[in-house]
Parts: sequence; C-alpha cells; structure tokens
Amino acid sequence: MDALNILYQKIKEIINEKLIENKHKDLINYFVDTQLVKLEENNAVITTPFEITKLVLTSNSDIVKIINDTFSDFFKRDYKCSIITTNDYLKENSEMIEKELNDNLMSDFTFENFVEGPSNREAKTAALACAIKPGQKAYNPLFIYGDSGLGKTHLLNAIGNYIKENNSEMKVLYISSMTFVNDAVKAIKEKTIDEYKNQLNSLDVLLFDDIQNLSNKPQSKDIFFNIYNELFNNRKQVVLTSDRSPSQIKDVEDRLKTRFSQGLSVTINSLEYETAFEILKMKLKSHGINDNSIDDDVLSFIATNFSSDVRNLEGAINRLLFYSINFFNTQKIDLNVALEAFKDQKTTLLSKNDNLDVRNIIKAVADYYGLTEKQIKSKSRTKNIATARHISMYLSRKLLDLSYDKIGEEFGGKDHSTVLSAYEKIDKLVRENEIYKKIVDDIRKNII
Repeated sequence: MDALNILYQKIKEIINEKLIENKHKDLINYFVDTQLVKLEENNAVITTPFEITKLVLTSNSDIVKIINDTFSDFFKRDYKCSIITTNDYLKENSEMIEKELNDNLMSDFTFENFVEGPSNREAKTAALACAIKPGQKAYNPLFIYGDSGLGKTHLLNAIGNYIKENNSEMKVLYISSMTFVNDAVKAIKEKTIDEYKNQLNSLDVLLFDDIQNLSNKPQSKDIFFNIYNELFNNRKQVVLTSDRSPSQIKDVEDRLKTRFSQGLSVTINSLEYETAFEILKMKLKSHGINDNSIDDDVLSFIATNFSSDVRNLEGAINRLLFYSINFFNTQKIDLNVALEAFKDQKTTLLSKNDNLDVRNIIKAVADYYGLTEKQIKSKSRTKNIATARHISMYLSRKLLDLSYDKIGEEFGGKDHSTVLSAYEKIDKLVRENEIYKKIVDDIRKNII
C-alpha cells in the first residue's frame, strides 16, 4: 500500500467516526471503495469507481464539510477536497500518467478466417457477442479455456480486431501473461508501477492470454487483481484465456477464481475431423494455393493424423509444401507426395492409429490391477479403481497425445477438468514417488 493510501486509511477512520456522531452512519459504506489519488498543499482528490458514490458524497453539504474539516484538522491547514470518478480522473490526467500503449493485436486473426465447428462454436459465438457489445454483464469477464493450440489466441485477437474496426475510439490491449509479468517486474524495479497500472486501468478492453501462468507469481497476481477490479467496476470488458477452467487454476486465490466466474465461461474442445479438414483448406488459401492443386485424400490424411491442434495442422501443411516445392516436379500434390513428405513419421502414425488406442491402455491397466475394463470406466470412487482410472487417463495422454476432451469421451463423457486433474495427479506421483513410477513403467511395458 502506498503512502497516500496509508494516510487515507487513517483519515477515513476519523471520517467514519464523524459520520456516526452526525447520524450519517448509513453513508460509511460509500467510502469503502474510495481512494486518495492526489494530495497538494491545500487540495486533495478522492476517486471512486462509481458515479452513484460521487453523487451521494458531493450532493450532501454536511458530508462535504465533514470531509474538508477532517483533512484540515489532520494536516493543520485548510483543505478543499474534490470527489470524482476514477474514469474522469484518468481522462483528466491522461497526459501525465499515460504513454500510448500498442494494442499488440495480430491483424491476421479475425472472425472471418476462424474456422467454426462443433468443437469451438460456443466459444466463437460468445467471443463475437462480446466484440459486438463489449462490457455487457452477461459475458464480463469472458473466460475461454481449452487445450493449447485450439484457437483461444485467435479468438482473443479476433475480438480486439473487430472492436478496433467498429469502435475505433475504444482502447484495446492484447497481452500474454508472461509479457504482463515481465512488464510488471520491470515497472516495480523502475518504480513506475503506478504509471503501469494507470495505463491498464485506462483501457476499455483487456484481452489477457494464458491467465494460468500467474500461478506462483504472487506480486503479479496482486497487481493483476487490482487492475481487474478497476476495469470490472468500471464496466470495461475483460477477456481471459486458460488451458483449464477457473476452478482448476492452481495457486490462485478464491477471490480471483470467483471473479473469473462472474461472467461467462466457455470451452474450446479438440478438433473434429471435419473442422480440421476445413482449417487445412483455409491454411492453403492463405498460402495462395488453389484447392485443385492438392487431392482431398492428402487433406484427409493430414486431418486424420495431425488434428490434435491447429499448430500441428499448420506444421504439417508447411512440411508438405516444402517437400512438394523442393523435391517433386508436379502440378498437383497427391497422396504419394504426402506419404513421401511424412515418411519419417509414417511408422509412428500408423502405429498410433492402427495398433495402439485407449482400449489397449485400459486393458493393460485393468489386467495389472485385477479389474475389468467396465470398472475402470465406471464412476466408482473406490481407491484402487480410481487410481487405475487416473493412470489410464495419464497414459492415454502420454502415449497417444490425445486432448483431455477426447480422453474424457473415452471414459464415459468425463469433462476436460476431470481428465486434467487426473493427469496432473499421476504426473506428480510418477515424478515424486518411486512406487508409482515403477507401476506406470510396468504397465507401459505390457501395452501392445
């Protein structure tokens, strides 16, 4: 807490006593969210996030007198206090406290080139609604979560680009969690943290990527919490992304998790074949390649084998184009070209698709524990059955590189967060407990 607010806490205690003495006890709560932001020789400026607080405190001459008299008595000289909204204060002092922030938006990430499918339709709909009417209570904050590489960053930037195009006067910032941490640490070292907070508090839209990375960073979490509260209280739009739901984020206090859940939380699931296929066509178009230049069999091969996330699809397309340009003199890319381009990975791909699946893993775990496959897939919470189920989920992720959503489907419709929790639990046990490490290694050896 800075020196001004330490002083103001003492002054507020005196003001509260005077309010009680003068039978204005009901007005004490109006001072809770106020802050002292400027203190000069005979003037002080108090801010409040709420217009109603400003109106109540400035329209009552008794209250104005109590505030001015308290400051005058405290500092032993005449004082006149101004009470304004935080927003108005930031606007009036923008030249002093703001440096223009780059919005950091990636212009090629728009709603127009975001391929919609069953896996991401809910998230895209919510993102578009948020972009059309930012700040609406129903989706503020908007929290988008899902595995890495499924389009969360694309949607964040699409929101920002839409708002900039249709509401050019609005101040928008896209920022990753790690950039935020680095900027905050730098501001603390340079003693400009108040200026940095003021910059972010002046935003109309904050697009914050990978909020889970604030775990184990207490200073950055506190700074973000204060900024988030300021923006939320002023009905500014906040959009957050994470690889897990709000309740699953580790080392984040309940106060933040509660606030993240105040608006709307939506998930992006793993890509279905059809969506992956359409994404490939979009990627080819962005490379300036006509659909007729590549067989559908090739796109089907890539969509089948590289659909774990969008980055894998893009990497596969880049590899294919590199090989076709440098090693093949052909007007059309067919399946033979694709098989040659991916020959180093072909054995792995065929093994993954033809010989190993979730059922093999569940059977190996069931045999090891003397259980049935049905028991492992059941809802039983008996310790040995639950442990076997968690190990099966862990190995499905490790050996097949399936998304948490796909694994959940294989285990009777378990949700993303349940599978994630199971994976993290076994992963920790394997790293820290030799017995569990041996169990998992023994089961792995028995999997066909």
